[in-house]
Amino acid sequence: MQTLPKERRYETLSYLPPLTDAQMQKQIQYILEQGFIAGVEFSESSAPEQHYWTLWKLPLFNATTVREVMAEIDECRREYPKCFIRVMGFDNVKQCQVLSFIVHRPSGSLY
Repeated sequence: MQTLPKERRYETLSYLPPLTDAQMQKQIQYILEQGFIAGVEFSESSAPEQHYWTLWKLPLFNATTVREVMAEIDECRREYPKCFIRVMGFDNVKQCQVLSFIVHRPSGSLY
């Protein structure tokens, strides 16, 4: 029997290999198609008790294309290369975050 390597699992999609940019774009396209509001968040820690991540700018209320969201992710990566970065989808009807996934992990980070 083979087990997964010892590393922290995060949230949605965390048991898969890291997403490529093309796969991220498909996930972001899904967020936009569902009418969710995309947002980019970052945090220095990935500890499970770390419930609140810092929001990168404001949520992308007017984002209509994947390119706009990817530009914000790239800008956040340049500004905070040593932080974990995730994209989240906010449902303005339910008034809550309905999905999120990691798009950047600091290099050499297992936890």
